[in-house]
Amino acid sequence: MIYFKGTLSTVLLFITFVLLLCIEPLSVIAEDDVKCLQGVKTSLDDPRSEISTWNFSNSTRGFICSFSGVTCWNDQENRLISLTLRDFGLAGSIPSDLQFCGSLQNLDLSGNNLSGSIPSEICSWLPYLVTLDLSDNGFNGEIPASLGNCSFLNTLVVAGNKLSGAIPVQFSKLGRLSRFSVANNDLSGPIPSSLSKFESSDFDGNNGLCGKPLTKCGGLSKKNLTIIVAAGVLGAVGSLLLGFGLWWWCSTRSNRKRKSGIDRDDDGSGWADKMKPHKLVQVSLFQKPLVKVRLIDLMIATNNFSRENVIVSTQTGTTLRADLSDGSTLAIKRLNSCKLHERLFRVEMNKLGQLRHPNLTPLLGYCIAEDEKLLVYKYMSNGTLSSILHKNGNLLDWPTRLRIAQSAARGLAWLHHGCRPAILLQNVSSDAIFLDEDYNARIVDFGLARLLTSSSDQPNEISFANGDSSVYSSTMVASAKGDTYGFGVVLMELATGQKPLKPTTAEEGFKGTLVNWVNQFSSSGRIEEAIDKNLYGIGHDDEIIQVLRIAGNCVASQPRSRWSMYRVSEALNKIAPEPGVSQHYDEFPLLFDLNDVDEIV
Repeated sequence: MIYFKGTLSTVLLFITFVLLLCIEPLSVIAEDDVKCLQGVKTSLDDPRSEISTWNFSNSTRGFICSFSGVTCWNDQENRLISLTLRDFGLAGSIPSDLQFCGSLQNLDLSGNNLSGSIPSEICSWLPYLVTLDLSDNGFNGEIPASLGNCSFLNTLVVAGNKLSGAIPVQFSKLGRLSRFSVANNDLSGPIPSSLSKFESSDFDGNNGLCGKPLTKCGGLSKKNLTIIVAAGVLGAVGSLLLGFGLWWWCSTRSNRKRKSGIDRDDDGSGWADKMKPHKLVQVSLFQKPLVKVRLIDLMIATNNFSRENVIVSTQTGTTLRADLSDGSTLAIKRLNSCKLHERLFRVEMNKLGQLRHPNLTPLLGYCIAEDEKLLVYKYMSNGTLSSILHKNGNLLDWPTRLRIAQSAARGLAWLHHGCRPAILLQNVSSDAIFLDEDYNARIVDFGLARLLTSSSDQPNEISFANGDSSVYSSTMVASAKGDTYGFGVVLMELATGQKPLKPTTAEEGFKGTLVNWVNQFSSSGRIEEAIDKNLYGIGHDDEIIQVLRIAGNCVASQPRSRWSMYRVSEALNKIAPEPGVSQHYDEFPLLFDLNDVDEIV
């Protein structure tokens, strides 16, 4: 009997232990994931307060799932599937507390200021990793060979760092790898044959690397040497002919230039003279052209960057019309005071060059010549909104102006809410909106706020030496609500026909801006008196007043009170929906931060 009782007790203890094993793992995992995020928060410097908002005082199920950059397996369980801290401005080294995020599949720390070495234990910490993106940081040392143990990896990107040494041969074990890049590091040695299936651009920027898809290791073959010698001879002859042709062209046009005053234009030939030593620099185009374009081609196409070819000058730079010899036309922008390092500049350009939306001006390429940086855009035949609205405003009836407002809002809303991280302008204005042949708005200058910095270490200090930003923005820091303010001023320009700095029809002695002028009418119940006299009383007054009210919600003095661009776009579309246009079901969905919050991005 005693033996039976002892046996029964043993069985009951065993059953209890099994039940505990079944119940405990989820809570333990949840506690571990919370511990993981706490360690990330305390270990990393967060100058932009991106993760400082993580609040661990909550104890409800799934509370960490609402944290910025965090994605859970489901909203009712504190178990991470993805940690995406891309472009958060974080500094420090990869924290060891990531080992407590054992179920994590996707880790994206790209675009930060992280440094130190890549931990060799990362695959044992995170055994189920599918995506690992550590690009555009300051990591140094060698790439850990142990990354070859992350057997589930589909994506491995460590481009844009300071990594040295060889690419580990252990990467041959990563049979699922479909995206891979080690570009722009200090790597050397042969490329493992298992990685030869990737593009050469995935290995560019590493002078010591060799092997397929780059050059053959062990020196040049006779065939390649012959090709290089022949190319050198042809290049020298071509340069001599090109130089003679350029000298003849310059000499035959010099008299006419002096008469027109171009030689005295600091923004014209003075700049062109500075660029001449770099005339053979190739223009980097995102789509491979039939014929290579060089800086000299742009100089000829813009008449040596003549003032006569200027389309618009803004705080981001001067944009000129370039008529190429094949009959095509481009828009060339010379950036103002871009101090970003050349490698980082190329990285930023390649990111912006991938952006395509019907209401963005396509960025086609760029050119770097010492401190000068040029951007190449698709040319828009109707110029800027500002030039037409304030010089030939009678050409724009109200339906056209409303369509311009709707299409511009759609493009800006996609930059804010369709991209992650959000892409900002900082200088939203009627000068930053081009019009195509159908008078649809095409936003330009997107993503340039990050480039126009005093140094690469201070990405939020924007220079306004070449323009007055106070009309279009109430903040010196790039922010989504700052962009909304600028767009509100544009809406007021469309509805009133007035310039943003000083309304021409304001009463004598008025010293405010267009925003002050419109608010004065709105507060006194006379908003209709602000409507453009060319538009008033011909059947669209109600729509125009609705637009002015939307503009008022964009230029609220407190940023938290301003509407998001998603809400602005939705409100404009409800006034008179454009046929065939849907923000919800087209190929450019708006997915992120759709609520009105006071965010600084």
